[in-house]
Amino acid sequence: MPDFVDFFSDTKTRPTAAMRAVMAGAEVGDERADEDPSVNRLVARCAELLGKPAALYLPSGTMCNEIALAVHCRPGDEVICDRTSHLIGFEGGGPAALAGVMLTPLAGDRGRFDATQLATALRPDRPYAPRQRLVEVEQTANLGGGAIWPLAQLAGIAAAAHAHGLATHMDGARLLNAVVATGISAADYARDYDSVWIDFSKGLGAPGGAVLAGSAEFIREANRLKLRWGGAMRQSGIIAAACDYALDHHVARLADDHANAATLARGIATIEGLAIDPASVETNLVYFDVTREGLSAQQLCAQLLARGVRMGEMGARTVRAVTHLDVDAAAVDRALAALRELLA
Repeated sequence: MPDFVDFFSDTKTRPTAAMRAVMAGAEVGDERADEDPSVNRLVARCAELLGKPAALYLPSGTMCNEIALAVHCRPGDEVICDRTSHLIGFEGGGPAALAGVMLTPLAGDRGRFDATQLATALRPDRPYAPRQRLVEVEQTANLGGGAIWPLAQLAGIAAAAHAHGLATHMDGARLLNAVVATGISAADYARDYDSVWIDFSKGLGAPGGAVLAGSAEFIREANRLKLRWGGAMRQSGIIAAACDYALDHHVARLADDHANAATLARGIATIEGLAIDPASVETNLVYFDVTREGLSAQQLCAQLLARGVRMGEMGARTVRAVTHLDVDAAAVDRALAALRELLA
């Protein structure tokens, strides 16, 4: 067990004792041959949750994104996304290396562009330019501070993309955070998107796994790439059972993470040498700036860790703190006490 409270990421969650018990008793089979009952139940449940005909269990959300790009596109095609998207900054160059696509970034507001911005990037299909094939959004927007895309904005983007003959894809790593924060269903958020996925290893607290959803034809092709890229598993129902448990027990409690994030943000706003707009914290991601002269984000994080609190530097002056299943109100109090001591 770490000797610090960990705000570095919601990927730091660990399975609860109850989740482990469910995993130990999970029905399993050969997932590669579609014979694992726990996996089959999970993908059917997620397809319904996301409002899509079919779904596929994958080891990670990054694989969901990379497979979606490769199914929707051909090498040399162009994908339009926000400049802060996970595709650009956190997938090891996978879009170029695996799908062979070009990424065209738009400068959205906190990770969210609109239909007008998209329209300015669209162009006629000409042989000397890359074929524009896909528009991608990320709900919630990580580098936008967990900002939630409004439903009407998502619908407008999808309408513009489809009118121009482009497909749409939603990175739903924290989609359920948006669902809990707004009361809008996952299926409603994903309605106009040709593919979408949700992650289980972040706020939902499972040890791994993600589910990608779309049309039956899309999922058939996605499964082919899953096999080609080594993502097939065997008795993976042990992990799928944890994901299923998380849907039953860890979705509504995301509201606790949001409340803890709001408390943390309000506390940070009172500390001289730090800057944050608490109103910008919509879900479980808290981004703040270090304004104290001579103190960098890297230095602040190192000194925080020495005081038993782990956060992450996201730039020369920017720090990210993420609330999750393993961070309670007492941990927030401890983090604020450490920051006050450090900045005193």
